[in-house]
Amino acid sequence: MISVRNWFHVRAAIAGCVVLMMPMVVPVVAVAQGTERPLLVEGRKTVYQRVLTRPGALSYPTPGEAATRGYPAFQPLYIYDVQPGWFQAGPSISGGATGWVQAGSVVPWKQNIVAAFTNRAGRARQFLFESEAQLRRMMEHESLRETQTRMLAEVAAGSVPEARGIVAVEPPEYVNIVDQLYLMPILDFVQDLHPLNYEENLLMKVASVPLREATEPAQAQADSFDAGIVFVFDTTQSMEPYIQRTQAAVEQIVDDLQGTEIGKRVQFGVVAFRDNTETTPELEYRTRTLLPLQRRQDQTPVVATIRAATRVAQINSPGFNEDSLAGVEDAVDLTDWSGGGRDPFDARIVILITDAGPKDVRDPNARTQIGAKELQRDAQDKGVAIMTLHLQTPAGGEAQHAYAAAQYRDLSRFHEDTFYYGIEDGSPQALQDSVTRLVTAITDVIRVARNDAPVLAPEDTGQEMVNLGLALQLAYLGRLRGTQAPDVIEGWVSEKAVEDPSKLAIEPRLLVTKNEMATMADLLSQLLTLGEQSRSAEDAASFFTQVRDVVARMAQNPDRLINTESDTLGGALEFLDDLPYESQLMLTTEDRWAQSAMNRRAILDGMRQKLAQYRKWLLDPDVWTPLYEGAPDGEYVFAMPFDVLP
Repeated sequence: MISVRNWFHVRAAIAGCVVLMMPMVVPVVAVAQGTERPLLVEGRKTVYQRVLTRPGALSYPTPGEAATRGYPAFQPLYIYDVQPGWFQAGPSISGGATGWVQAGSVVPWKQNIVAAFTNRAGRARQFLFESEAQLRRMMEHESLRETQTRMLAEVAAGSVPEARGIVAVEPPEYVNIVDQLYLMPILDFVQDLHPLNYEENLLMKVASVPLREATEPAQAQADSFDAGIVFVFDTTQSMEPYIQRTQAAVEQIVDDLQGTEIGKRVQFGVVAFRDNTETTPELEYRTRTLLPLQRRQDQTPVVATIRAATRVAQINSPGFNEDSLAGVEDAVDLTDWSGGGRDPFDARIVILITDAGPKDVRDPNARTQIGAKELQRDAQDKGVAIMTLHLQTPAGGEAQHAYAAAQYRDLSRFHEDTFYYGIEDGSPQALQDSVTRLVTAITDVIRVARNDAPVLAPEDTGQEMVNLGLALQLAYLGRLRGTQAPDVIEGWVSEKAVEDPSKLAIEPRLLVTKNEMATMADLLSQLLTLGEQSRSAEDAASFFTQVRDVVARMAQNPDRLINTESDTLGGALEFLDDLPYESQLMLTTEDRWAQSAMNRRAILDGMRQKLAQYRKWLLDPDVWTPLYEGAPDGEYVFAMPFDVLP
């Protein structure tokens, strides 16, 4: 986000006063307990009182003594004791208090919710307003779009009238909160209806400050934008004619690009998948990287690899659906998108080509327990767009096609657009044309970034490809220029774009510690074990008794913040209460669990997929960030999307 005060000086004093001068009384409640743990929030058993430091907040050894050091803006602190006008605080939940802060130098943080900008491709830049009323006034304006355009022009010209109440505007580039964690805490929110379509919407009061000092912009030129494309091939028996068609399309594209400037900036990799080799050893492999993504001057190996991939399996795999999610997962996770750590690929594309649906996570032959939605989210956070070319051959049938299409639509989303392409009747020629169009559209992204004319017109590629190109360029420019959130700003913003509620503008995320995620994973693992044993009505009746025993045992571990007095499965994770979010787990009561076996199965399936994703994150050091120097490993944090909470 770019502070309006960076554009002109008149608003600078006003914007600065929003944080520095607004009086605030922190409504904390002292709860009698040992000094080794922070004070509990009123009515909670495991949720501790937290505040965020204002700019200029100081730490004092005792109230009234000289300050010993200063805090960075919006440093999260736990409250250990309260005196009139003072809080004893510390950054760690287990390390005890480190000093005292003045009550006026902090603001309360009721939930550990942070806001994350979405990629703004396909929507306008959003504003932060001084008050909720000013935000509502704009959203309800009868000439909303014209007013928004005029206001953006005023920001660019440095002449925003003070009456607008604008304190900041979204940055022109995209800031990926997973790559570069920034703190934009949500201090308050109101659940409402969007005035354009009356769908649910959040109005949020957010504050923002970069977590780290601004880094030097990457030493690269705008015309260095390049693309890495990894094909994921189904190499089971039925795919032989289709792989040949893909080879023909790629060979033509490589020939056309050979020796051109664009040709130097498009690189390919190839991953193949089949099925479970433990069940059918003759399949030779479940997944295999046939050609790693690398920067090459000569693309001949690409064509040779795709030709070799036409040597499909010589035996049938178990079931019609294949383990395509395993192939995509390997393409996303095992590909070196960093370019060896020196020059990351700017556009990162995985193209799945298959005539089958993905195996369900309940299928005993599936490798991964991560579902299509969880895999899509993981890929998007890595900046990888997944596209699926699904050959709807007569062998599948309508029911199977519908299942596969639904799964692949979930898999093939990137921000607000879907890149699923169903090819009716499995036409080989239609596949060849689709591969040609997609790869050409990706090369057009590079042409546009270089200010060259694209080969395809927007109507030939579809609006989703236009949005993708813009999204990839915004992310690239954000990395190139070191774009960060503003210095210190508080303001009200809409979750959904004010001019288009079909576009998410701000995504709420929960800032979880590694200990909290480990607690979620432990609980889900224990619940799955008990749930799988709950077959009969009598088993279902005793399930909650067993759950309470599990929760009681977990509560004995001081690193597991768990509520032993909950009436729901999710309520044991008390730090998830009061979020603008609901899930089956959070709402599951004893009565609902006992209602039907179908309900129980749906709940357990959801648990299993999320547990697999939690374990994956827990083992990935790149997603965890310390909020302060010397933070213990269990208090490293991750901005977790709401849609993968339990």
